[in-house]
Amino acid sequence: MDGKIIGPGPYRATKLWNETIRLFRGGMPLRRHRLHFRSYDNSFTGSEAIDYLHGLLKRNHNFGPEVTRYQTLQLLRKFMRNHVIEDVKGRFGKEDFEDNGHLYRFPPESPLKPVPQRPRQTDSLALPRLPRWDDYEEVLPQGNVPLKPLVLNSETWNKRHSIAIGEVHECKLIRRREITAKHLDQIWRAMTLAELQRVLGLQSLEGVLDSKHVNPKHIIHNVYCVNKQGIVVLKNKADDLPHWVLSAMKCLANWPNGCDSRQPMYPGFERDVFRTVAEYFQRLKEPLLTFQLYDVFVNILGLLQKQQVASEAVQMCCVLLPPANRRKLQLLLRLMTRVCHNTTLPPLNDAIATRTLMAQTFSRCILSSSDEVDLDELLATKLVTFMMDNQEVALQVPTRLQKSVEEHVSQLRRVQIKYAGADADMSVLSPSGPPTFCRQISREEFEEQRVSASQDAMVGLLEGIIQDENMSVKDKKKKLKQFQRSYPEIYTRRFPTAESEAAVFPVKPPKLKPQLMFRSLKKPFQPFQRSWSYRAWSLQRIPGAS
Repeated sequence: MDGKIIGPGPYRATKLWNETIRLFRGGMPLRRHRLHFRSYDNSFTGSEAIDYLHGLLKRNHNFGPEVTRYQTLQLLRKFMRNHVIEDVKGRFGKEDFEDNGHLYRFPPESPLKPVPQRPRQTDSLALPRLPRWDDYEEVLPQGNVPLKPLVLNSETWNKRHSIAIGEVHECKLIRRREITAKHLDQIWRAMTLAELQRVLGLQSLEGVLDSKHVNPKHIIHNVYCVNKQGIVVLKNKADDLPHWVLSAMKCLANWPNGCDSRQPMYPGFERDVFRTVAEYFQRLKEPLLTFQLYDVFVNILGLLQKQQVASEAVQMCCVLLPPANRRKLQLLLRLMTRVCHNTTLPPLNDAIATRTLMAQTFSRCILSSSDEVDLDELLATKLVTFMMDNQEVALQVPTRLQKSVEEHVSQLRRVQIKYAGADADMSVLSPSGPPTFCRQISREEFEEQRVSASQDAMVGLLEGIIQDENMSVKDKKKKLKQFQRSYPEIYTRRFPTAESEAAVFPVKPPKLKPQLMFRSLKKPFQPFQRSWSYRAWSLQRIPGAS
């Protein structure tokens, strides 16, 4: 590949223009030509210039193989107008360059466009500040405010024990502000710009995007108001495409089944439908990617070698669009992709392939600058081609941004109070009661409270084990053994003798063995009675019995 890759950064289009001129002047073959019985050294014909520059642009990563010969001709006409080249008679200033045998040459110096030098980034150009959880309003203490006594148990002691030993700072009760819609807009705006700066790999968005043009309400709408296919759903139907345009797009996208059966079909009908759609988008006053985002999308072209990064960058940039422009862009790109893959659709142009036709027809409708930019068509074609090939991924909702914002907002709503320099106990702030405040204490008082509070908490914990009636004897003995190993002094003070320890477990009376009892019978006990068969058997065994 010829030339170097111009990566993302301010004034990328200007740098690409200068780089293209440098490569063209440095590599274009020059030789002697004859015209009207006269020789011209160091010259070239129009066809030779197109052949060389076309191959140069197709081999260059900044433009790619999608560049057509006609686009190269258009660029050379702009070279002619800007005095990058001139005819052999020294004429320039008009776009009258032709693809024929007319002779041209380079002037002694081809003018390069100066890259503007902007001042250092100011606060107005910096990323907006992201609201944090410590944005608070200090609640000033009022007179005669009752102090709520703080009872230390084992749980609160574990919290207070985590405070670093040293001078304890003054504690202040602070409240979080309610998160309003204005705060949410500020969060979405700040985090979107920060994420976009990260994806582009820039230290600053200066010269690439003015943060004043970022509307957080557009971002929120584009993230949450979408259908199952990811297409933006508009609240105001008047902002949508006209019905006749939607019908024409449906007809082409689903050809031939998408056309209205009531419309007459004739040879060339599909070309008329395509022309109808193209004329609507070409008459728009502003490109679908808007004039304000032109520099951002031009910078994305420097990332196309990394397809995943470029797709993520397109996601981030497209979410900045107004919802009606974003919806139109989604529908148009989906149409272009389906037309390119529809094998049943007749050719829409006899000389140009369908894919090339789509890119050339709609490129300037999607991306263009408000000023006259010489590389607009080449850059727009390259971007549109990439978006056609990756439209399912590139136009999705940026889930990473959405997740980051939702987690940040959740964190802001989760935090309510904070004690500066100390652990915050949320239970001291009662919604129904008055607020409480704490005062600064000395280190000696803190050490005294730490020791006494610890002892009292452990004694309370031991008594809780002893008085627990729901605990089995086995578990109670096990817990007391563990407590004895951990706190032997407190255990000894509570049980100085073995008798006092045994008193915790009352002696149960010995169990008596139950007396043998007959099993209950189903029928009452009856005396044995000989049956008839037994008497007959007995008589047979006694001699002389009858």
